[in-house]
Amino acid sequence: MCTVSFISRNNNYFITSNRDEHVSRPNAFEPQEEIINSVKVLFPKDPKAGGTWFALNEHGVVAVLLNGAFIRHKSTGKYAKSRGVVVLEVISAPSPLLFLKEMDLDNVEPFTLVLFDGQTLIELRWDGTLKHFKPLDKTEDYIWSSVTLYDDDAIQRRNSHFTDFVNADKDITASKIVDFHSNNHDDYENGFIINRESGLKTFSVTQVVLGSDASVLQHLDLLNDKKYTIPFSPNQLTI
Repeated sequence: MCTVSFISRNNNYFITSNRDEHVSRPNAFEPQEEIINSVKVLFPKDPKAGGTWFALNEHGVVAVLLNGAFIRHKSTGKYAKSRGVVVLEVISAPSPLLFLKEMDLDNVEPFTLVLFDGQTLIELRWDGTLKHFKPLDKTEDYIWSSVTLYDDDAIQRRNSHFTDFVNADKDITASKIVDFHSNNHDDYENGFIINRESGLKTFSVTQVVLGSDASVLQHLDLLNDKKYTIPFSPNQLTI
């Protein structure tokens, strides 16, 4: 939930997320399908709060969470609900974008949410007071880094690594993107795979590929060295 990229190539869309957490937090369960509000949702579940940072529904809508909005905020530790639960409420709604626009986020910790339904790509930043919606071009490439973990200089270096990566290879594939997200770039403090003395560590890399031919969700559990690959077709998730 601390690094997210969106890459578009030839009507294929690659959304990839790194989850960075303190080692004291329990690892997430492997991705499983659940029915939430009558909607089939595929996601790795956080056992602490029951939410998630990365979810896909049966209609091919993807929601990915990052902690923080525009600036590093101070957490009060007392909020109405987990941001991961917000993700599940949004992805299980009949119209996720409309629900997101109308939902009450009062007393929810600041976050950034990337929402993509195959046609519309939206970035929402909730700063604790206001929602800031930004429509994005689904034919372009984007990267986000959590402002709670990375300062402006680190974010700029990460953006430069990303720009070099997407410009250097015209034949970008899902595996190449996962490899990029799995590289610390010789920097365990601010690379894409972190392992800080403070106990902050990259737990996993999760990716969904939405394509014209085939779609797949891939989850790399870095703590247990396990890989899960789940093919799917919109409206055909099975439980």
